[in-house]
Amino acid sequence: MENTKNFTEGKIFSPLMGFALPVLLALFLQTMYGAVDMLIVGQFGNAASVSAVSTGSWMMQVITSAIVGLAMGTTILLGQKIGEGRLSDAGRVVGASICMFIVIGIAVTVLMQLLAVPFGKVMQTPLEAFDDTILYVRICSAGSVFIIAYNVLGSIFRGMGNSKMPLITVAIACVVNIAGDLLLVGGFHLGAAGAAIATVFAQAVSVLLSFVIIRKQKFPFEFGKEYIKFHKGYVPAVLRLGFPIALQDVLVSASFLAITAIINTLGVIASAGVGVAEKICGFVLLIPSACSQAMSAFVAQNTGAGKPARARRALLYGILVSLGLGVFLAYFSFFHGDILSGMFAKDEAVILASAEYLKAYALDCLLVSFAFCFTGYFNGCGKTTFVMIQGIAGAFCVRIPVSYLMSLIKPVSLFKVGLAIPLSTAFQIILCVGYFALLGKKERQRISSSGK
Repeated sequence: MENTKNFTEGKIFSPLMGFALPVLLALFLQTMYGAVDMLIVGQFGNAASVSAVSTGSWMMQVITSAIVGLAMGTTILLGQKIGEGRLSDAGRVVGASICMFIVIGIAVTVLMQLLAVPFGKVMQTPLEAFDDTILYVRICSAGSVFIIAYNVLGSIFRGMGNSKMPLITVAIACVVNIAGDLLLVGGFHLGAAGAAIATVFAQAVSVLLSFVIIRKQKFPFEFGKEYIKFHKGYVPAVLRLGFPIALQDVLVSASFLAITAIINTLGVIASAGVGVAEKICGFVLLIPSACSQAMSAFVAQNTGAGKPARARRALLYGILVSLGLGVFLAYFSFFHGDILSGMFAKDEAVILASAEYLKAYALDCLLVSFAFCFTGYFNGCGKTTFVMIQGIAGAFCVRIPVSYLMSLIKPVSLFKVGLAIPLSTAFQIILCVGYFALLGKKERQRISSSGK
């Protein structure tokens, strides 16, 4: 296994981009992993099956968002310990995190089995897709332990500065998932249920192979079975950093669930169309997402090392790279959304609905270049409470109310409903710029005071 990377010395741009590239590839494969379900179900099933996978995926996304957010606490704390040069504490961070997520995995499995039907009703799931949606959620939630282990492993390696191992695990999962979907959905015509089974099985295979690789190559710091326990102080530290991110991610996902519920009331075609568009948007947002994750690890190490200037330079580089590529993605999404949508659906009405919704997301391509990099920066600085506040504010002050109001304007336009997303991002950018300026002012005051 590659040694822990030190981001606190030398060049900034090339190490940051070198770390971000495997993250980007991993995110691409992970997005492909989720999109394959929609793509294959769209080609071998009907609009109801597509709607079921779309709605069920959003329900599971809420759970995954919570896990990824909590796991970010492990990434940040591990990165800070490495930046401080306290490698002896790294094993305790990892061991405490493993124990914590085992408990969470058991709780999630039980709760999701009980809440699948209520979730389906709250989501206003179209009647034609209701049973398939519930089945999809219950099968996926039965494999929650693998989904959680999969994301926690990624968070640990990113905290170490190792972005290649998560790429390997997600590549394994993607290949297995594609094979499973082709067999169960395309071959046995199991529809949404087949997609769910393939998803869980792929996660399980990926996690088991990851453990085999870890066992052979080991961590670049001391770690063994004796470290896997609730070390005093470490679980609270992970929760303190990760909980605000998790809460924000869950509530932001809930806001998208609310939009999905609003759109579900418009019928199965609108529901399927937006579901297809959301899968495409997962690819469109890959670059800013990769920059954000790389930013968190890079900034966490430099924050631990007391080098804020390097962290700010990394933020600038991340925004420039993300924005440069975002222009191209925005153009293609706005003017050629029908071509992209045709890859995931064969129903012409679904394709047109998806393309209309994508026009609004195209505007968001430019804005998220700023928003995602800022949140990655603030996470790395340990300012996760602010990240939570700005995310929740954008979701509940802008995204949900605007989408609801737009859905009341007749005739309903999916483009207008989708405008809630870029408007929310613009609002969050304003908050981030203001907070960034505030932190800079406090740092200048601190330097000035210490110099007197």
